[in-house]
Amino acid sequence: MAEKTSSPRTFNRRPDRDRPVVREEFKERVLDNRRVTRVVAGGKRFRFRVTIVIGDERGRIGIGVAKGLDVQQAVAKAKADAKKNLLTISLKDGRTIAHEVNAKYSAAKVMIKPASKGHGLRAGGSVRFVLAFAGIKDATAKILGRTPNKLTNAMATIEALKKLKA
Repeated sequence: MAEKTSSPRTFNRRPDRDRPVVREEFKERVLDNRRVTRVVAGGKRFRFRVTIVIGDERGRIGIGVAKGLDVQQAVAKAKADAKKNLLTISLKDGRTIAHEVNAKYSAAKVMIKPASKGHGLRAGGSVRFVLAFAGIKDATAKILGRTPNKLTNAMATIEALKKLKA
């Protein structure tokens, strides 16, 4: 009887060990997740709208908004949108902004002030995530508008950061 030659055992091999680890370039956070409806003949169509903020904590920041049939698809589309809308800001001493800025976007108003070293990031809501992902470690921010909408508050923060002089 002829001996059967078998291939070497492969069940102990870990194929992912040899692959290099791909580190994500940006940190990301979902700011807002809403279920939106469209009324059509025969009922309602549900979709998900996701607002996401991405940043590398070294001066690059972006916000993306997208809709999808499920949350996972909406997050992927919003992340791609955020990468298209990246804003690069220059940080003073790598930790704060150069001067005070105010901005308005829709109903949202935001004020951002620089702070001394060790002060920390004092901001609330979506403004805090935008500033943290931009790499600002010492600043004070205040939402002056009355809207609780996370998207417009985040966009007002982006408008304020656009006003920074290099």
